[in-house]
Amino acid sequence: MKQTRKYFTQDELISRVRQSLIDSLKGQKITEVSRSNFSNIDCLMSGLSLFSFKFPSLLKFDQARVGLNTLMKNLKTLFSLDNVPCDTYMRERLDEITPSVCRRSFCNLFTLLQRNKILDHYRFFGDHYLISVDGTGIFSSKNVHCQHCCTKKHRDGTITYHHQILAAALVHPDQKVVFPFAPEPIMKTDGAKKNDCERNALKRWVVDFRREHPHLKGIVLLDGLSANEPCISLLTGQSLSFIIVCKGKDHEYLMDWFKLGDKQDKPSFTETVKGVKHTYKYMKNVPLNDSKKSCRVTVVNFSETKGGKTTNWTWVTDLPVDLKNIREFVKGARARWKIENETFNTLKNQGYEFEHNFGHGEKYLHTVFAHLMLLAFFIDQCLQKVNKRFQEALKVMGSKKGLWQHMLSCLYLCEIPNFESFYHFIAQPPPFAILSVI
Repeated sequence: MKQTRKYFTQDELISRVRQSLIDSLKGQKITEVSRSNFSNIDCLMSGLSLFSFKFPSLLKFDQARVGLNTLMKNLKTLFSLDNVPCDTYMRERLDEITPSVCRRSFCNLFTLLQRNKILDHYRFFGDHYLISVDGTGIFSSKNVHCQHCCTKKHRDGTITYHHQILAAALVHPDQKVVFPFAPEPIMKTDGAKKNDCERNALKRWVVDFRREHPHLKGIVLLDGLSANEPCISLLTGQSLSFIIVCKGKDHEYLMDWFKLGDKQDKPSFTETVKGVKHTYKYMKNVPLNDSKKSCRVTVVNFSETKGGKTTNWTWVTDLPVDLKNIREFVKGARARWKIENETFNTLKNQGYEFEHNFGHGEKYLHTVFAHLMLLAFFIDQCLQKVNKRFQEALKVMGSKKGLWQHMLSCLYLCEIPNFESFYHFIAQPPPFAILSVI
């Protein structure tokens, strides 16, 4: 059996997350409920265990907790819990904890990846890194709501209450594994009457990101809603480069300028790859809009022709694009979809139950659960990239969903000393014992 790097066993990663949460809790004034034996850290780590083992609901987690001593012992051992709270206590406690308590854990896991040179293969355009950013909904209801819910009023007078987050992940066109950064909640703050929005969340996320990663050379990938001067100024003001989708209907002035460029101003070349015609074009120093003070950007266009049908993509960027590196640029620009394909779709379809309501609460519960789910996903991504025993167990089980289901079954039946032994047991199970008939 291959050996895993010392710092990338699941036990070590969980230990680091636990310590980060303890350190962050010290900075928050949260009252411990004296009538219970459950600490804040026990509630947070129990929430992390809920998503690590992919329980389908908090109710199933609570039923298992009550009925099976083996499961309780395993959870306490693997997540360093003094006590495993019931669903009521977990909801009450996590509802009072602000989501920012999880930020340090994301940052520390990312730093661990950097120090161990795991991210060397994620370099793009020299020594930069691609960071795909997008918003997604995490809760919607016409009945259940809290003081931080955003609202949408319909013509028939009904109201839909919802929560969203702005998620970000380190991606690379040649790497399947992505690594999430701490997300930014999109929700009403105390006393606010207007809805929060993705644009405001991006402002907060960029500032927090740069504070936590002051030296990381990032290239932020964004959708067409961000192709505007305030957003570009925000990014460049924090020393972040950008690749932003540009849609013709929303940027007619820019697209007209681009179309009028001659061959000298707009270098291009065409090639055929496996029967598909690829055409690359770029133009530098293009004004973003018709304002006299408009910022100047480089416009890159890529078209793909197959079976007589042509599809176009256009982006604006501040990167030094030329005919030698434009192929690499386009691959990186199209990696923006990894935030949807390798992050959101994985969370929705591979056992994390991203769209399930594990609990809403009156303050922060639902958003804290979303952060803990992303933390569990981050740990899983580290294991998938580095941990040899996890990789072998995954290969034996054939799929992530199959692995999660098998792990959950074992959790009910076997006493598990640590995760490394657990994955070894799955990858190389002992011979079957034959039960004698009584």
